[in-house]
Amino acid sequence: MPSLKPQTILQSLGNQKIRDAAELRAGLVPLLRTFLDEGMAEAEAKLLETQDGLVCARSLCEQMDRLVHIVHEAIVRHLYPSANPSAGERLAVVATGGYGRGTLAPGSDVDLLFLLPYKQTAWSESVVEAMLYVLWDLKLKVGHATRSVEECLREAGADMTIRTSLLEARFLFGDPELFDDLARRFDKEIIATSAPAFVDAKLKERDARVAKAGASRYLVEPNVKDGKGGLRDLNTLFWIAKYVYRVKEPEELVAAGLFTKDEFNLFARCEEFLWRVRCHMHFATGRAEERLTFDLQRVLAERIGFAPRAGLSAVERFMKAYFLIAKDVGDLTAIVCAELEARQTKRRPMLDRMFGRFRRRRGGALLGEGFIIDNNRLNVENEEAFERDPVNLIRLFWLADRRNLAIHPDAKRLATRSLKLIGPSLRNDAEANKLFLEIITSKNAPEVVLRQMNEAGVLGRFVPDFGRIVAMMQFNMYHHYTVDEHLVRSVGVLTEIEAGHLGGEHPLANRIFPTIRNRRALYVAVFLHDIAKGRPEDHSTAGAVIARKLGPRFGLSDAETDTVAWLVEHHLLMSNTAQSRDLSDPATIKSFAEVVQTMERLKLLLVLTIADIKAVGPGTWTGWKGQLLRNLYQETEVFLGGGAVDLARSERVRLAQEQLRAELPDWPDEEFDAYASRHTPGYWMKTDETRRAKQARLLRESEKGGRTVTTAYETDQFRDVTELTILSPDHPRLLAIITGACAASGGNIVDAQIFTTTDGMALDTIVLSRAFDRDEDELRRAERVAKAIERALKGEVRIADLVDGKRPSKERSRAFHVPPEVTIDNSLSNRQTVIEVSGLDRPGLLYDLTTALGKLNLNIASAHIVTFGEKAVDVFYVTDLTGTKITHAGRQATIRRALLDVFKGEETEAGLRRSA
Repeated sequence: MPSLKPQTILQSLGNQKIRDAAELRAGLVPLLRTFLDEGMAEAEAKLLETQDGLVCARSLCEQMDRLVHIVHEAIVRHLYPSANPSAGERLAVVATGGYGRGTLAPGSDVDLLFLLPYKQTAWSESVVEAMLYVLWDLKLKVGHATRSVEECLREAGADMTIRTSLLEARFLFGDPELFDDLARRFDKEIIATSAPAFVDAKLKERDARVAKAGASRYLVEPNVKDGKGGLRDLNTLFWIAKYVYRVKEPEELVAAGLFTKDEFNLFARCEEFLWRVRCHMHFATGRAEERLTFDLQRVLAERIGFAPRAGLSAVERFMKAYFLIAKDVGDLTAIVCAELEARQTKRRPMLDRMFGRFRRRRGGALLGEGFIIDNNRLNVENEEAFERDPVNLIRLFWLADRRNLAIHPDAKRLATRSLKLIGPSLRNDAEANKLFLEIITSKNAPEVVLRQMNEAGVLGRFVPDFGRIVAMMQFNMYHHYTVDEHLVRSVGVLTEIEAGHLGGEHPLANRIFPTIRNRRALYVAVFLHDIAKGRPEDHSTAGAVIARKLGPRFGLSDAETDTVAWLVEHHLLMSNTAQSRDLSDPATIKSFAEVVQTMERLKLLLVLTIADIKAVGPGTWTGWKGQLLRNLYQETEVFLGGGAVDLARSERVRLAQEQLRAELPDWPDEEFDAYASRHTPGYWMKTDETRRAKQARLLRESEKGGRTVTTAYETDQFRDVTELTILSPDHPRLLAIITGACAASGGNIVDAQIFTTTDGMALDTIVLSRAFDRDEDELRRAERVAKAIERALKGEVRIADLVDGKRPSKERSRAFHVPPEVTIDNSLSNRQTVIEVSGLDRPGLLYDLTTALGKLNLNIASAHIVTFGEKAVDVFYVTDLTGTKITHAGRQATIRRALLDVFKGEETEAGLRRSA
């Protein structure tokens, strides 16, 4: 218990002679600070012990009530006593808004209304001002208003925010008659006459708030207060219910007929959990933090007591619990909206709410099988619709898709209450699986329907393997959504591609989709590709096993099932190959093609890969990734067709030189021949026709101008990248200098091609991801990067200092641990050793890696940079100084150690955090 009690504080002041407000604050504030700190510490200790968020929030509110009362008592006793107050010297102190609800988080605002009879007097103004100064000295965030009853009603009539604040007004102390007068008149003059307008305003306000905080309730860094499925949604539900049903406490909503007892218990469970999370967040950060960021998720999982289990880490189990609560909040929102709609059409009291609603709506258009069209939405004819025929639990969603009808919340609610009907019998029912397959493969709106099935709980019960990944988050910065939401969104992207809506963004996929023969297999594979996430084994391999089990159940043929299983097992192959391998190396295409084997699989894998990447989250898909996938597809298409890839190396070089000669008709033969001889065969085979022509002109102009260091840059909106070309005398640390200059000037490298001419000049192409939408802005940035590179290559700046200046001065505690790995492989390329390095990304990492490779006297032929959120995967094609592969085991071990040392500091830091 706190050592300081309200009476003790007031008695302490009573022994002092206080002459003015400043003296009072000097004596009062330190005592109140101690009172607050002790109360906070007690509330936090109790929260950690009981894990009851509402108890914590209410105890903090009660403490604030006592504190505000102490402040008022001290001021009227020592500064502004009023033994015989006049009619104008009456004052009621009222809690409003969140404080009025009787719950506070440690960092919550304290909203106060100083209620007057008609106008402010000198006495009331002095008391209010003195109170506020004390509260401000305590560093409390105080929202306050001083109004008469008449002013409150007038303001509430014109401002929905004030109206909402007054809806939860709670009397603290002072003149109770003033508060009673306000409450009575507010109910009679405002609430009784404006329910429809209030409901409409609150729902619109919710939509705007959710859009700002993040439209999906499955965002992996949710806003606990304002996000979809958060505390504000519950607040909004109660505001609306309180306004429409005229209740005072949430418990009264059962008697009012809005919730069943079970639904109210769910409301209470959601409220407690969200308050628990919010209070822990405020205590853990020492501020009013509302966003559940990755670093906080780990802290809260430990504070709340989650432990690893069933293949999930503690933080993943905590976040799964959070997202299931957010889903429940969504269900409660649908219930309230449905009931509000029912009130608008209700003509007489109903003995039984659910029975009355269904009976009233029998007049809708009958669809058969127990379904009706109710106010342009699909509803069930009566409560027995699912009990009579459990297949209707699937047919409900099939009809919604087939008829393009929204599902009435009542029907969805009844489906959720009927989940016990979904067992082995229904899961193996041929008709139910036929309908479900038609939902997945629909050309209408499978994403919408699957999401509704998921929210109703039907999808996870009908496909238990899907149920395992419902609300499962992946604790990384790459995936923006939970696994189930990602899969549903993937199906939506696939539907858009098939409909031709993304032709401008995905021209190749748009062109080949009509030629795909295994359409059903593709849709099922997209729906299942991450179905085994969260299991100890590799999710691609485990997913293929699940696909082989579900394919026949869904009604797929053996051949379709084999295709689905193959796609699930290899769904990452095309993305990984395109982004982290040298696509100009014939060995890359050969090894990829040997896995794919057929053109049909190549088409299917391309489209699945696009849907998968685009459904990861906003900004994950880029035009550069699209170009890489198209390049891989086209090279593999040629290989599978036995075409130009099999041409002799010398013949391909000759064709490339002939193409360039045609592009440079103004060059004398002698000059062109001299230029062509400067490039190695690798250059002619790896660069495209357009780039070769531009680089030829760049080298010619550079020589005429006598420049040894030259840069050029251009943007490519379709590929969403900017290309930098650098011409410079070659040396082992060249790429390190270039990557360091890019890092220092804010350039994010996604690819690099490095060539050396026969006369010792390096001709490097660096591909940067775009930072600006407008070309003029992007070109200005490219110019800054190019100048930084030129200055570094000319020795005008020390590159290490530039990079160090960009590193955080003090490494923040990282939420993620990515064990570094180095793989050295000589089978992936015919001419180079492939080194793949993965680990925790950071500013300057690529510079550190290329510096280490330079010190090892390795020539880098190409570099391919991929970032998956916090994880960087950098691949280098290298040779030794004699141009041969690195085959000696000792040399490979030295390379591996040097590259792992780049991560050593962070590994030590991560180890200290884990041991702590």
